Amino acid sequence: MSSLLDIFKPAPHAQKITDEKEVETTYNYWRVRILYSMFFGYAFYYFSRKSFAIAMPGMIEDLGYEKSQLGLLMSVFAIVYGVSKFVSGILCDRSNPRYFMAAGLMMTGIVNILFGFCSNITMFAIFWGINGWFQGFGWPPCTRLLSYWYSHSERGSWWSTCSLSHNVGAFLIPWIASPFLQYYGWRYAMYVPGVLCILGALFLINRLRDNPESLGLPPIEEFRNDYGAETVKLDEKENLTPKEVLVKYVLKNRYMWLLAMAYFFVYSVRSGIDTWTSLYLIQVKGYSRIGANGCVSIFEIGGLFGSLTAGWASDKVFGAKRGPVNVLFAVCMLLSITLFWALPEGYPWMDSVSVFLIGFSIFGPQLLIGVAAAELSHKKAVSSANGFIGFFAYIGAAVAGYPLGKIMEGFGWEGFFFSLMACCVISLLFLVPMWNTTKRPETAPTTPNLTGDTQKV
Repeated sequence: MSSLLDIFKPAPHAQKITDEKEVETTYNYWRVRILYSMFFGYAFYYFSRKSFAIAMPGMIEDLGYEKSQLGLLMSVFAIVYGVSKFVSGILCDRSNPRYFMAAGLMMTGIVNILFGFCSNITMFAIFWGINGWFQGFGWPPCTRLLSYWYSHSERGSWWSTCSLSHNVGAFLIPWIASPFLQYYGWRYAMYVPGVLCILGALFLINRLRDNPESLGLPPIEEFRNDYGAETVKLDEKENLTPKEVLVKYVLKNRYMWLLAMAYFFVYSVRSGIDTWTSLYLIQVKGYSRIGANGCVSIFEIGGLFGSLTAGWASDKVFGAKRGPVNVLFAVCMLLSITLFWALPEGYPWMDSVSVFLIGFSIFGPQLLIGVAAAELSHKKAVSSANGFIGFFAYIGAAVAGYPLGKIMEGFGWEGFFFSLMACCVISLLFLVPMWNTTKRPETAPTTPNLTGDTQKV
């Protein structure tokens, strides 16, 4: 057993490459390879996460479950996933992301297949909760790799490119699974993503590697001479216990709490739109299952462009400041949801445009809140910081499950949209104080002053 667990240990540092030309060639190759490996790997994670939302209308029709019952499954998933992101974030800072990410993907594929064999609500809850746990293994390795292979002044752009995997995976899976749902039943909407995820795990094992030093390369800051405007050089040999990382650089960091609360409400909105919009279009606007899933897939296309725009704008327009872009996108989030609700029946092209705008605006802060958490913590606490805010995000996602389902049963779709709009406003209130926040020094915790600038403690 101990030898099996050894594969999760960080890869040892290789002999350092001294030839500068070889360093540059090797770095350029691996930066591209790491990026596309993370991209496709995390897209597969979305295959086994979105499968339930695709199967849900068929489950309601075939098994007779109420919205609140299936919403309960979503809440179970979100709570377990949030806890898993927190725990796996701490573990991933001490692990090899190559095997950590692949193991989670393989297990989530297996669990999806097992879910498809069930018909009992209790078993559904158990397997979907287990799926939530292994889903939490997906993003922490990405945040670790993004922080070790890409430097501060470029990270927003690279991070946004990698985050498009959310949208690509979520966009593709309705088109892959919906025909199986239509012709073979909802169970095949679980089987097919499960098999694809198992194959994706084998791809990750083949393609990914750990940090640059494991390949004999210098740290990314040294390679690009990019330590950030306010960053002192980080001593990579500094020994930090998991407790020191968590307490000193996450729990005592005020910015982490602001980001976590904003993430809570952003994810409440995202999960509400992501999960219930297809059902809204079917029940209120008369869409077919394939038509509703097709319209909802445009949400991911909007998110793709929103992530790219947010990352690029934060790097190039706002000088690597994430705060202004987060605030502007949160305002757009509120306006686009209001537009979608106000549209009357019979304008499918306008539905598509508004869904595109919702995706565009939501994925901006979803991306940059994570980037800000990485940059406002310690480099060796990146996964822990993202796990911490991710925990709050998926507690917010849990609210979009059973609680939002009960709100809809009591107040209809008006209650649904009023709830989402309120979440938009509250998320904005937590993001505004971070308008001027920039990257903090990585060797000491920080506290914000009254103007929002970063200070050493």
